[in-house]
Parts: sequence; structure tokens; C-alpha cells
Amino acid sequence: MSVTIKDVAKKANVSISTVSRVINDSKPVSDEIKQRVLKVIEETGYTPNPVARSLVMKKSQLIGVIVPNISNFFIGEVLNGIEEIGKMYNYDILLCNTYGELKQELRYLNLLKSKQVEGIIFMTWELKEEHKKFFNEEDIPIVMVNRDTSDVNITSVCIDHHQAAYEMTKYLIEKGHEKIALIRGGIGNYVFGIDQYEGYAKAMKEHNLGIDESLIKNCQFKLEMSYDAVQEMIDDDILPTAIFATTDSMAFGAINCLIDNNFKVPEDVSVVGFNDIKLASIYRPKLTTIRQPIYDIGAVAIRVIIKKIKGEEIKENIFTLPHELVERDSCRSIK
Repeated sequence: MSVTIKDVAKKANVSISTVSRVINDSKPVSDEIKQRVLKVIEETGYTPNPVARSLVMKKSQLIGVIVPNISNFFIGEVLNGIEEIGKMYNYDILLCNTYGELKQELRYLNLLKSKQVEGIIFMTWELKEEHKKFFNEEDIPIVMVNRDTSDVNITSVCIDHHQAAYEMTKYLIEKGHEKIALIRGGIGNYVFGIDQYEGYAKAMKEHNLGIDESLIKNCQFKLEMSYDAVQEMIDDDILPTAIFATTDSMAFGAINCLIDNNFKVPEDVSVVGFNDIKLASIYRPKLTTIRQPIYDIGAVAIRVIIKKIKGEEIKENIFTLPHELVERDSCRSIK
């Protein structure tokens, strides 16, 4: 039978409230009584009930993390940053995987609230009105990852996706490419879909290049859909000289399709990606890509949420981290 706080109080000859004060360090207790209680705790192996303790202290030391796809390489590295920094500050993580379904996201938001988490790090493919309603109605610190949250007054950690897409497109143009396909996650409110498209479009227009909408493909971050999109280009005889995919996994899908159709990368078609997941430097050909500081995004997100929990002032609403264009082997000059 497990030892209770009542057993500790009886053996130490003090009240239950005194034991609670010693455990939670909530109110002054004489050193002699404190040492006596701690000795009994050590002798009996008593472990405080975390739920009861959180009710007393109004601190659960829990942070909820909601993600749309735990198997996604980018999300996995973000989680590494969140978990490691959380551990440093003695916070445990409650991880919820939604598969990108709105119903599950709303369910988990409410579930985490009922679990008395002190804050929530929220990742979603598409930010919807139902999410915004929850944010407005609930007084829980929330930080989003990889979102433009300027219209919802929620803190976010990300990179400048517009500038990154502009730089990659400009890089391809300077390599001599004029017919450039864009394979992106989606349109509208679908994780920087608009920002990345506008960065691409800006570079094309600056160099007086027309935008062929048949070469703009929305593939929901899925390797399989990227493969199919490139197959469509081949079947329709509109294959470009370069393909810019806004995730590395979609770039891999494009490369696989090209190889399966007897095209060489980059000799026949150059392919570039976005994120610089670990596989990008191992894949063959090694992928030219935009490097996001993925681990740091997660680390900064949890540091910000902890600051919010402690009531510290947050001067920025959107934390924009630096990105870098990494040249490898999947793109060649055709000048």
C-alpha cells in the first residue's frame, strides 16, 4: 500500500498542511520541523501526488504541444528542441498528434486545458476561425510555430518565408533557369502558402519572367502528391528546367519521379528544397535547399512560452529566426 501525506504527517508528528508547506515550499516552516518532515519522506519513500500538488500550487509543470503529423521530419526536429529545453526548466510535455484534422485539434486544445497545462505550443497546417475563437476565449499562454500570426495577436516563431522563397527563386534564375515550377504546401492560410508564392512571384517578375500557373502545384507537404505533380508535368510535356519544392520531402518526391522517368537530376532538371532536414545532406543527389534553424525554432518556442507562464514581458509578437540558402548537388547552372 502506497504511503500518503497523512502517513507522513502522523509519523513526523505534524499536521498535513505542514507537510504540504514543506513539499511545496509555500509558507515558512521552522528548520527543525522541515528536516524532520524531509527525513520521514526519505524513510517512507513518499511521492507527492502531482495532480493534487498542481491544484495547491496552481502549477502543473506541464506544457501541451499539438502537432499535425509527428512523422514529419521538420516537426520531429522542432519537437527535439521543445523537449530538451523543457527538460532544462523541469517542464513535462504532453504531445498530441492530430493528423491535421480540425476536429482533433479542437478536441486536444480543450483536453489540454482540462489537464491544466500551463501553456500550449500549437502547430497546424491551416489556421482556421475555430482556432482563433479558442485563442480569444481562453486565458492560456499560446505560442505557434511556423505561422504568420499578425492577425490573431498570438506569439509565433518562424523564419521570413517570403524572403527565403524570393532568394531561392532568384538563385535559380541566376543559374540560368527561366521555366521554374513551384511545388508548395497549399494556398490561402495553409502555412505560408501565400508568402512563399509571393516571394517566388516577386523574383520572377523582377527578371521579366512570366508565371505559368500550370507549374504551380499544391501538394499539402506530401511526398506522394509531389511525385504525382511532377508526373503530370511529364505527361503534359511541360517539364521545367528547375523545380522549387517548399519542403525537402516534396523535393525528394519530385526527384524520385524524375528518376523513375529516366531523367537525371540535376543534368536534365534541377530540384531544390526548403527546410534542410537531416536527410537533405544524405540523399543523392545532395539537396540544395533553404536551411531553417529547425531545432532552434522549437527551443525558442518553449523558452517564449515559459516566459509567458512566468508573466515576463514579451516585446516581440513574431520571432523571426535567420535562414540560409545551402548549395549542394541537386541544382546546376544552364547558362
